[in-house]
Amino acid sequence: MKTKQFKSESKKLMDMMINSIYTHKEIFLREIISNSSDAIDKLYFKSLTDQSVGIKADEFKIEIKLDKENRTVTVSDNGIGMSEEELDKNLGTIAKSGSFDFKAENEETENVDIIGQFGVGFYSAFMVSDEVTVETKKFGSDEAFRFNSKGADGYTVSSCEKESVGTTVIMHIKPDTDDEKYSEYLDQYRISALIKKYSDYIRHPIVMDFETKKPIEGKENEYEDVVEKRTLNSMIPIWKRSKGELKDEDYNNFYKEKFMDFEDPANVIHTSTEGAATYSALMFIPKHPPFDYYTKEYEKGLQLYSKGVLIMEKCAELLPDYFSFVKGLVDSEDLSLNISREMLQHDGQLKLIAKTLEKKIKAELEKMLKNEREKYEEFFGAFGIQLKFGCYNDYGMYAETLKDLLIFKSSDNGKYKTLKEYKEQMKEGQEAIYYACGETAERIELLPQCDAVKDKGYQILYLTENVDEFAIMMLREYDGCKFINVCDENLNLDSEEEKQELKAENESAKDMFEEMKKALGDSVNAIRFTNKLKNHAVCLTSEGGISLEMEKTLNSMPGSDQNKVKAQLVLEISATQKIADKLKELYNTDKETLGKYAKLLYGEACLIGGKPVENPAEHTALVLELMTK
Repeated sequence: MKTKQFKSESKKLMDMMINSIYTHKEIFLREIISNSSDAIDKLYFKSLTDQSVGIKADEFKIEIKLDKENRTVTVSDNGIGMSEEELDKNLGTIAKSGSFDFKAENEETENVDIIGQFGVGFYSAFMVSDEVTVETKKFGSDEAFRFNSKGADGYTVSSCEKESVGTTVIMHIKPDTDDEKYSEYLDQYRISALIKKYSDYIRHPIVMDFETKKPIEGKENEYEDVVEKRTLNSMIPIWKRSKGELKDEDYNNFYKEKFMDFEDPANVIHTSTEGAATYSALMFIPKHPPFDYYTKEYEKGLQLYSKGVLIMEKCAELLPDYFSFVKGLVDSEDLSLNISREMLQHDGQLKLIAKTLEKKIKAELEKMLKNEREKYEEFFGAFGIQLKFGCYNDYGMYAETLKDLLIFKSSDNGKYKTLKEYKEQMKEGQEAIYYACGETAERIELLPQCDAVKDKGYQILYLTENVDEFAIMMLREYDGCKFINVCDENLNLDSEEEKQELKAENESAKDMFEEMKKALGDSVNAIRFTNKLKNHAVCLTSEGGISLEMEKTLNSMPGSDQNKVKAQLVLEISATQKIADKLKELYNTDKETLGKYAKLLYGEACLIGGKPVENPAEHTALVLELMTK
């Protein structure tokens, strides 16, 4: 027996690797199984050119054994095994990788997946074990060797008896503590679940003895204990199969089982790429958001695999926030199995994959928008708000990327329109894209300002979500056309002659408006006559960058009580209706009643525009008083 010290020297290094490289202790089993898979792959590769191997492809397997009484988990394989020198070199040196050396020495292995590359996976066993024993026999050798270690203090290598070729790893599980229940790794169902979670797509069967009860024939309600072998992994990932051999039913069943949905997905994206970024991806666009989607508890991300082995349950770095509704997975040969979340954030390959996936998702949505309009409108009803937030967030950085995926209801019989469709249908001479905001399309239809726009034959986009106008503002314009809110002071549809006449009318009524404003105080910024109202007497418009709808949205946000946002409102009164003459008469005869009319008109404008009346009791009293006067 030879007693040695680890060549990487210190317990501190091992503790650092275990605690920083791995986030969850449960992945120890993934790492050990992946090493076994590598060993089998090496012997399988050798069998392609060496007839003496004598093991058929379907005879390779990984076997798991649990011993609760002795607190051991044993993982065995019939792979290539290790010599004494390799055992010392691969396990005695932390961060030494036999798999990496194997690939380097065998150029022909380009098409053979070798999972482990950094040699630290074996040491994850010490996260749950206080002693690890490895017994191995290399193919072509008559000798077998045992490696034993209780941690960073060192290890021993000695000869041992082993009948068959391969490697057996025996992990003695630590005693339970107040913080950690290590005994869970001795439970057959827990181990089975971990294999399903992390190693389901290892290409070789992973088998385990299951203790179960079987009815005794001829004896009612009597059972006997039996042990049966079960294969715990499915071995063939659906995303590695060609699209031609898969049906919609295959994709739908996989999605519902894997991502716990009761409905089929709206769309499936199955893609693989080789070159600068080599990966396979299977992504799904759901039909509806999960219950927590629009909450801070929701976690975005795709499952991340390395050669069929799960690295991360939800890799947020693979999806931009505006596509966070996408579910699915990515399997890349370019990523290390031992990579941590901290390392992932700086991984250039991952960023390249993420950029490619983003383009794929966008292309699929554009295809749905073009070819399956009804389905896209249903999708947008579920997730459109996320795309709009994508336009608005980060100061509009992604607005150009997303603008052609946006749709809004319109004054064209309530039909949804893209910005491109609106632009293509603009009337000759129209220079702007007009929109209006409100809680519903029906409420927007009633806005007085809409009449003048419709009379010109211009369509109006109906913005009914709180984020809509913010997203539009980030776009600023579309294909050379600026956006104009019909309730904005910049809505200017008059001819030059009409403009001059209205300007003169407002100039002559300047003193009257000043008198009316005294009654309203700072509720409005200004009062003026307008030609834009056809069937209404009054409306509210806004000056500056904050509209009435934006004021409502911003002031409804948490924490806004201390810093209320106020739109600069203008009370606009129809210059062509009898109310204008009535106001002029009162200015000359009864300024007190003029002030009451100003308050009444402002209240009516608030009601029409969806703004709460500041003093409902006063407003009601004014209505009754002026009705009976």
